[in-house]
Amino acid sequence: MLMQTHEARLAALRTELARRGLDGFVVPISDEHMSEYVGSYARRLEWLTGFGGSAGSAVVLKDAAAMFTDGRYTVQVRDQVDGKLYAYEDVPKTSPAKWIAATAQRGARIGYDAWLHGVKWAEQAAAVLAAKGIELVPVDGNPIDAVWADRPQPSDAPAVPHEDRFAGRSSADKRAMVADWLKHEGHNAAVISALDSVAWLLNIRGGDIANTPVALSYVIAHADGTADLFIEAGKVTPQLVQHLGNAVTVRERSAFEPALAALAGKTVAVDPDNAVAAVFRALEDSGAKVVRATDPTVLPKAIKTPAEQQGHRDAQARDGAAVARFLRWLSEEAPKGGVDELSAAAKLAGFRGLSPDLRDASFDTISAAGPHAALPHYKVDEDSNIPIPPSSIFLCDSGGQYADGTTDITRTVWIGPGEPSAEMIDRNTRVLKGHIQLATAVFPDETPGGAIDALARMHLWQAGLDYGHGTGHGVGSYLSVHEGPQRISKPGGAFPGTETPLRAGMILSNEPGYYKVGAYGIRIENLVLVVEAAVEGAEGTYLGFETLTHVPLDRRLVDKTMLSAREVEWWNAYHARVEELLAPQLDGADLSWLKDECRPL
Repeated sequence: MLMQTHEARLAALRTELARRGLDGFVVPISDEHMSEYVGSYARRLEWLTGFGGSAGSAVVLKDAAAMFTDGRYTVQVRDQVDGKLYAYEDVPKTSPAKWIAATAQRGARIGYDAWLHGVKWAEQAAAVLAAKGIELVPVDGNPIDAVWADRPQPSDAPAVPHEDRFAGRSSADKRAMVADWLKHEGHNAAVISALDSVAWLLNIRGGDIANTPVALSYVIAHADGTADLFIEAGKVTPQLVQHLGNAVTVRERSAFEPALAALAGKTVAVDPDNAVAAVFRALEDSGAKVVRATDPTVLPKAIKTPAEQQGHRDAQARDGAAVARFLRWLSEEAPKGGVDELSAAAKLAGFRGLSPDLRDASFDTISAAGPHAALPHYKVDEDSNIPIPPSSIFLCDSGGQYADGTTDITRTVWIGPGEPSAEMIDRNTRVLKGHIQLATAVFPDETPGGAIDALARMHLWQAGLDYGHGTGHGVGSYLSVHEGPQRISKPGGAFPGTETPLRAGMILSNEPGYYKVGAYGIRIENLVLVVEAAVEGAEGTYLGFETLTHVPLDRRLVDKTMLSAREVEWWNAYHARVEELLAPQLDGADLSWLKDECRPL
């Protein structure tokens, strides 16, 4: 039985902790690079507890254990994790450190893997526990690895060059930019540990993490423009070596920690938001002067080059045709019954796969029928899969990875027969109005994303409604579908980035929504590019958005009488552009469906 298996795993971990003289251990979802998505070798929390979400942690003590998740996973954690083994704890009402402080005995030694936790977390947790006479202890080797007999090995996929024609900027130019920053700040080197930052800096990509084309590696960038790349030798090809050139020294991944020690006496910049605690410990123990500074690649990575901007437009048009084919198929097949969440997701993947340019999905498709659509981060699997009921709302959030761009789109559609309820139409139209409000916004240069979030919510607020997630996240260029530092969300919320100024060239999502728990959910998501806005008589530079995603919206869920003339104009112009971009790629029934969906409102 599955639960017996997890009970045995928990018992094995406790035995290993006792052998090491530890009274507890903290288990995050993380890897050595603090990645949002991790490889199978690093899914320790899932192996131990059964929890398959993308954010959460567990604490195991001698005679107690708890799972810590936020509101996104309230339902999922209870479905997947045995409540007899783990208490369910809600973040941010509590935290692992607070729970340990209240539960463990004075004098307890609580282990943590410094290669999986950020330095801020380690310092704050240590302080909370010390106040209760509890010690937070970095372990030598993860105790879960000692009891996980069939733990997968890290991916051996090769790292490959990412062509300059897609990047729009050479690695040498990027390294020179970092070197100029280091010299200006008076630093000798910078540790680049976030996988997408390494990929961007060296113009390389990989296949080590599902949905994110990165290679497991680190970089130490130097003030003279050279760099050391630490990566497993089996992932290095002659083509990669030729691409990197003489200014990049390729070294074994295992040499990274000794290389940190060799920076003794140097001034080294490390990003506390992206580098694990072990990196700081290794540098500080060596006698290096550690400066906590934002990774110098983060902002330039977010501001796309003209080549990356055009690549996104091309990828979006290609992806839009695949999604349009899917929506046409869905409109015909789902009302008959017999289509479920998994088969719908598989059909969409098949349509995307018709493009020879597709490299991967950009995340696991959210294929959500009926009440599942009310769970913003729902992930369908064999256990949760349900049929898509006729006469219901279906929400699909999906994306693709192409060499020239990363896509992310959500469409909410009515599955016939019959008509959606007046309430459904009202809620969807309010979400649409917010989406249009943000898509057409004009704002001063360097306005932070938090300052415009309310535009997407205002029409929901007027009806006493809201949604519990951010409105927009940054998106990479054939990289992470969730990319910082920019974000459109409520200021002071749970996610960083709302104070980051928006700048021309950044790409974000525009995705307001509404969720009626137990009934249905609505979200409309397009990607947008921040561009300079032409404002007559403007005093200074003003910005706006260019919509990149072009796929029809469901008119059956729209009340035209609730839309202003300006909003109807936006709808018609948007769908005229959709038809212009997608029609040349479609034929037959797909083309007829597109033309019908794109007619004026």
